[in-house]
Amino acid sequence: MTENMIAIPGPGEALMILFGILLVFFAMRKKYEPLLLLPIGAGIIMMNLPFSPMSGEHSILSLLYRHGIANELFPLLVFVSIGAMMDFKPLMERPWLVVFGVAGQIGIFGSLVVALLLGFKLFEAASIGVIGTADGPTSIVVTSQLAPRILGPVTLAAYSYMALVPLIQPPIMRLLTTQAERGERMDTTVREVPPLLVKLFPYILTILAGLLSPMSIPLIGMLMFGNMLATSGVTDTLSNAARTALSGLVTLFLGLAVGSTMRAEVFLRGETLLIFGLGLLAFVISTAIGVLFGKVLRLAGMKVNPLIGAAGLSSFPMSARLVQQIGREADRSNFLLMHAASANVSGQIGSVLAGGVLLDLCLRSGDVSGVGAGIEILLVGMGRVLAGLAIVALFIHALKGLMRSR
Repeated sequence: MTENMIAIPGPGEALMILFGILLVFFAMRKKYEPLLLLPIGAGIIMMNLPFSPMSGEHSILSLLYRHGIANELFPLLVFVSIGAMMDFKPLMERPWLVVFGVAGQIGIFGSLVVALLLGFKLFEAASIGVIGTADGPTSIVVTSQLAPRILGPVTLAAYSYMALVPLIQPPIMRLLTTQAERGERMDTTVREVPPLLVKLFPYILTILAGLLSPMSIPLIGMLMFGNMLATSGVTDTLSNAARTALSGLVTLFLGLAVGSTMRAEVFLRGETLLIFGLGLLAFVISTAIGVLFGKVLRLAGMKVNPLIGAAGLSSFPMSARLVQQIGREADRSNFLLMHAASANVSGQIGSVLAGGVLLDLCLRSGDVSGVGAGIEILLVGMGRVLAGLAIVALFIHALKGLMRSR
């Protein structure tokens, strides 16, 4: 502080303030996830100004963190609004596309193993791996329970990569596919979905996921509750409120609370850069595995455009739109959006299920070190995600057949 009582930020604080301004710039100028990056940037600036009362234990930012993130309130409310916005009918038309939702979760468990190899203990390694879901709320829920110390970097990485999906995924998709593969057309026949199945689906999925992984109940339950509101036919007012008012308010407070975790002394460490790098690795692995799996199916004789595999993440609906865009670059009359939306919805379900499975397995194992535990969690975790999504697909297929026969 100078003689005229002007507060001068230290080097670390100044760097964080500039970082907050940069996030605001990306939100306003580039329109990268503006509803979230702008509040996060504002929170970073207010928290890192020298002698800021906002850093106090009883400040509004501290209260938002304790009562909105530490107890998982905000991310779970965000899931209610996401569920109210989601349409599961494309998945019900082609339930076999859940295979891409499974492939999209491999990056989570693979990056967990890499983080263990680099010296992170299991809880932090799992929190870093979950960035690969491209699902901010799931990342927050998992990290707040397992490794709250790195909540700020993990959350910012998850939402940053969500915002950068249009920059990260297209080069991977083009690199791994040929012009002919990108131009592959898929069957666009519209398949009837019984209205009753649309209404029953969120209840069925909640019960199935809860039986398979009890730790996923808060995540999948709130996501499906939002969809229950949207499909019931009698709660339009609540559904509209979840999509608009609730979504806006919770995202606003969530962003400020996340920004408040990014203090200079916590954020400006080599570990943070490593977390961002591993999170990017998880995201890249998930995208690449999905595309490569699509190529394998095509080589096996199935009429599949490998680009669909890139939509197996939970970055809904951005990845689906990218698949449509890149597919049309190869063939102007190609229409992949509904198939990509099916894979994208599967990825959202898969990421929530993977987050619950990861919590369950990690809490049972304890915060251990060593790659052995990571490999076991990779094998068991992917097995349970595969089993969960396969059961969902079989239920959809069976119920469609039963309802049509009546």
